[in-house]
Amino acid sequence: MLPGHNTNGFPHHRLGDAVRILADLGFQSVAITLDHHALDPSAPDLARQVAEMAALLSRLKVRCVIETGARFLLDPWRKHQPTLLDPDPAARAVRLRFLEDAVRIGADLGADAISFWSGTPVNTLEPEKVLVERLAEACRRLAGYASDRSQRLAFEPEPGMLIDTMDRFAVLFARVQHPAFGLTIDLGHLHCLGEMPMAPHLQRWRDQIWNIHIEGMRRGTHEHLQLDEGDMDVAEALGGLKSAGYTGGVHLELSRHGHDAVNAARKGLHLLREAIQALPIK
Repeated sequence: MLPGHNTNGFPHHRLGDAVRILADLGFQSVAITLDHHALDPSAPDLARQVAEMAALLSRLKVRCVIETGARFLLDPWRKHQPTLLDPDPAARAVRLRFLEDAVRIGADLGADAISFWSGTPVNTLEPEKVLVERLAEACRRLAGYASDRSQRLAFEPEPGMLIDTMDRFAVLFARVQHPAFGLTIDLGHLHCLGEMPMAPHLQRWRDQIWNIHIEGMRRGTHEHLQLDEGDMDVAEALGGLKSAGYTGGVHLELSRHGHDAVNAARKGLHLLREAIQALPIK
């Protein structure tokens, strides 16, 4: 497992500065959240930015995944909208184009995966079956696009969204049925939603887990905390991950710690390394 960090925890830093700081601290993987200040797909000089980031990652010997959870990048008025669930095809197309942009950026950076989620429906009267099929159709299309560019999609079940639990993900996975469609698992989300113990989920999906998020969490409350806060058993979470054979980035997601990003990342890395090193050898 490689200690990693999501750049959404560095909202007040230039992306290059954030990546250099994380590498200097000792992180081996970065989850790059595309945003206004971080490889914005609409930027006129995007190609130059991506080339510079690719060179920086190579020089620092840091791996990456691409994250697509920016809050207001696509709509300055509505958080995380539009989504692939929108009943308006034009609105869905906005999200799909953004995710295709993310795939292309990921391909240029040699990313391990492109992480995304379902979002929430704007029309709560639509049946869940209709929404899931709409989402599955878009995911199949996107998976084909990613596969053509040697990229993998890592779908994240997210509390409060249409696909929030592992059971709901299983339904979506069965409908998508594409080898480029896999999982981002946020270990804190499993704890938050009471999907315990974690080990059976991690074992079941071991071949589809391509990205991991971690943070401290309290059961029933979706609030990202430091690893020594909340009531999640971090050792149990990481132990299950190790037993599942996961060797990729384990990315701290401290998205609410940007006011003290460097110190939060330093502390988070210390706690994460401590927890990984304490795991049984076998």
